[in-house]
Amino acid sequence: MRITTIFSLLGGLGFFLYGMKLMSEGLEKAAGAKMRSILEFFTKNRFIGMVVGIIFTAIIQSSNATTVMVVSFVNSGLMNLMQASGVILGANIGTTVTGQLIAFNLSDIAPLVVIIGVVMVMFCKKQSIKKIGEVILGFGILFMGLSIMGDSMAAVKESPKIIDFLSSLTNPFAAILTGFAITAILQSSSATVGIILLMVSQNLLEFAICPFMILGCNIGSCVSALVASLSGKKDAKRAAMIHFLFNVIGSAIMFVILLLAIGPFTDMMLYISGGSLARAVANVHTLMKVFEVAMLFPFMGWIVKATYRIVPGEDVSAEDEYELPFIGGGKILSSTTAVVNGIAEIEHMGKVAMQNLKVSMDVLCDPNEEKIDEVYRREAYIDYMNRRITDYLVRANELMLPIADERLIGGLFHVVNDIERIGDHAENFADSAKSRLEHQVLFSDKAKRQLKELNEKTVKILEYSLEMFKNRNYKHMEEILQLEDEIDAMEKKLQNSHVKRLTKNKCTPEAGMMFSDTISGLERVGDHATNIAFAILEPASSMDDDEED
Repeated sequence: MRITTIFSLLGGLGFFLYGMKLMSEGLEKAAGAKMRSILEFFTKNRFIGMVVGIIFTAIIQSSNATTVMVVSFVNSGLMNLMQASGVILGANIGTTVTGQLIAFNLSDIAPLVVIIGVVMVMFCKKQSIKKIGEVILGFGILFMGLSIMGDSMAAVKESPKIIDFLSSLTNPFAAILTGFAITAILQSSSATVGIILLMVSQNLLEFAICPFMILGCNIGSCVSALVASLSGKKDAKRAAMIHFLFNVIGSAIMFVILLLAIGPFTDMMLYISGGSLARAVANVHTLMKVFEVAMLFPFMGWIVKATYRIVPGEDVSAEDEYELPFIGGGKILSSTTAVVNGIAEIEHMGKVAMQNLKVSMDVLCDPNEEKIDEVYRREAYIDYMNRRITDYLVRANELMLPIADERLIGGLFHVVNDIERIGDHAENFADSAKSRLEHQVLFSDKAKRQLKELNEKTVKILEYSLEMFKNRNYKHMEEILQLEDEIDAMEKKLQNSHVKRLTKNKCTPEAGMMFSDTISGLERVGDHATNIAFAILEPASSMDDDEED
């Protein structure tokens, strides 16, 4: 076989893989946020989750992307393991759609599809149209790659050594290992099935060995999710293990069935495929996946329980270990869920800051050294989260994010900064509490009452703001605006009353300064809380799709 044939074969494979990647990423960027919302909403029921998983994977043309996304959802707490199991089952069926498309052999119209995609990408100004153009371009490149590989494989027939090697591939175990290895390297079972389909069409492979190679593809497709889960929480590892166990158990059962009835099975598949070898390979892939899902669906509860045996224990407390429960070590599992995980982590940071605000006010009114140290430790944790989340957002911003997420991420930096400033105010209140202890500064009961009343309003506006931030809706907008006005009015009223008390010598200058600084700090916390509520709503509603690169 000539070196030019090898180059042509590798080039065709490169086009094929790049086209598939372009299609998948274009679809994720154009509609990833909407599809993610659908995935979140419709996965409460395992069967519906399976249906959604089929549709979702069929659209984005990648079971790896779907499974990694599910692992990311589980890691961020947006989905439990039983819900994840349904989507994973659906992803295994949805991934067979790519093989069905390849079997249609649309290589003749591929150049036309490519030029349509190029025109849309180069000359359309709307970002959404550009992304659809990328999907179309990827589709055309994929089939051009198939055409090049097909032509190259025709030349492979001239090499006796390769023909002898492929002809010797009759051992089912060797076929499974080959399918596993190719899929693990290419990170795409669809790509491997496409290669198998081409080789069968060129009579380079015996059709009877293809089902065994596809079983290897099934197991190899688990590698991406397993690797992605390594940096996640234990439930994320269990979600990846669900995918792995399903494919291993399903493939083992299918292996036994195929060994017992490979002849009748292949004859039946050729018959229902009209004698087309390419169509038969695609149908084998689909039928085996559907059979495995139907067979194992009733037992997914047992498989989920098995993952707790394989991955035992619980995650350690995030605060005790200075860890982040949603973004873990900072590795981004999936670009489609990068912003979702970031928002979940920022909300967690906000709750830690809110808890510190409560404790700091309690300790200011009733000084206690142990509680003061608790505020300082929690503030150090908030500072740590600030650095780690900011670094995470910087790296997320460099990815190919869904368009809707691109509009949000700028506001997330501001939210992190606002929460960090709230933490600083809580630390200032703890400093005042420490000073009260050291210098025996007294607060009147009335002053304590006023501070606690203002702090209650501040904590309430922060609770509403974090909920608005998390859900990205205007549910508590009126309450937040009303509370902000009440906090501003109360701060002015208390400042005026404070000045009157000072002029009448009813409080010491030290106590008066602490009181004044505290109510000013609480008013600024209210402002930061309002910023949090609206930070990521405005970009999503006001930015125009017509914005250019």
